[in-house]
Amino acid sequence: MSGAEVDAATPAPPKPPVAPVPAAAPPAPSTPSISLSNGDLDRFLEQLLSESCKPLGEEEVKGLCEKAREILMEESNVQAVSCPVTVSGDIHGQYHDLLELFRIGGTCPDTNYLFMGDYVDRGYYSVETVTALVCLKVRYPHRVTILRGNHESRQITQVYGFYDECLRKYGNANVWKSFTDMFDYLPLTALVEISIFCLHGGLSPSIETLDQIRELDRVQEVPHEGPMCDLLWSDPDDRCGWGISPRGAGYTFGQDISDQFNHSNSITLIARAHQLVMEGYNWCHDRNVVTIFSAPNYCYRCGNQAAIMELDENKNYTFLQFDPAPRRGEDHVSRRSPDYFL
Repeated sequence: MSGAEVDAATPAPPKPPVAPVPAAAPPAPSTPSISLSNGDLDRFLEQLLSESCKPLGEEEVKGLCEKAREILMEESNVQAVSCPVTVSGDIHGQYHDLLELFRIGGTCPDTNYLFMGDYVDRGYYSVETVTALVCLKVRYPHRVTILRGNHESRQITQVYGFYDECLRKYGNANVWKSFTDMFDYLPLTALVEISIFCLHGGLSPSIETLDQIRELDRVQEVPHEGPMCDLLWSDPDDRCGWGISPRGAGYTFGQDISDQFNHSNSITLIARAHQLVMEGYNWCHDRNVVTIFSAPNYCYRCGNQAAIMELDENKNYTFLQFDPAPRRGEDHVSRRSPDYFL
């Protein structure tokens, strides 16, 4: 698939859901959220962004998620983002590699960031990863943009690790519930300088224009099908037209589809994540689409590089590749495609 291997190990869960899942988020609280000063947030970030990161307390996470939800409610389904900005793909709970990403790309607020989803599951440190990113969003709301990925979902996180990690680290599911309720408010896509369209997955046969995305009701659990599902699950393909996705959710779409979508919406590039690519980034569809994957040595065994995309003031792009952060006791993994991609 244009050099971008499908993450076949993350299919959509079977229907019906593994556990009961609310169809929509609860209404926003009528009472104001906990008051968090910049001093509180700076203290949280100092704790979270250290090599010996210690997770926040349960009540601190609840207050942080409530504050994040207030900020995210004001953002669009197609959130406008200005240059310069650095664009990141999947992180998947690889917390030490997130710190490496900041070492490579720069720290906030000196560097503006756009994260395209999948902060949790797979890795061992989903709690620390998502807490740090949400804290950065609350502290620097105009310098950090966080989009929803297909793993920012109640159902998916019960299958692929985040739910179990919250139980292990907190002894109950309250932190998981705080985060998953907040996930419902994450923007679905972003538009950088009116010309670079960023999202987690890909295009949808139900969507021809950005205005149609703007009209979607995103405040809900990710549906099993439909345009919102497609935006978070679809993948580009070498074949023309729409295809059935091997993931069991979303679609595959060919170069003719991305050509038409970009032309209709005056877009120069679709930047997306969602697929493991061994070099960290991969062009396809005659450079209409680029896949960015920012979890090096994915699942601690895939041997891939990671990458981020820097966009300067003039929308010129530079890709920065990086390897896993060194961690004592971790075996060296050779760079080869894992068996399930063969």
